[in-house]
Amino acid sequence: MATRRKPAVTEPAKCPVCKGSGEVSRTVHVGRKGRVAGEQTGLCLNCLGSGEAPST
Repeated sequence: MATRRKPAVTEPAKCPVCKGSGEVSRTVHVGRKGRVAGEQTGLCLNCLGSGEAPST
C-alpha cells in the first residue's frame, strides 16, 4: 500500500512595499517652506500591516 504525502507548507510572499515588516517610514515636512523635520513610521497601506503580499 502506498503512503500518502503531506502537502508542503509554504510561507506567504512578503509585501514588496514594506518588505514584510508591516511598517513604512515617511519623511515629515513642517512649515511653509516644507522643511524636513524627521521620519515617522506608519502602517503599510498595501498589506494593511500584515506583512504578506495582497492577493490579486
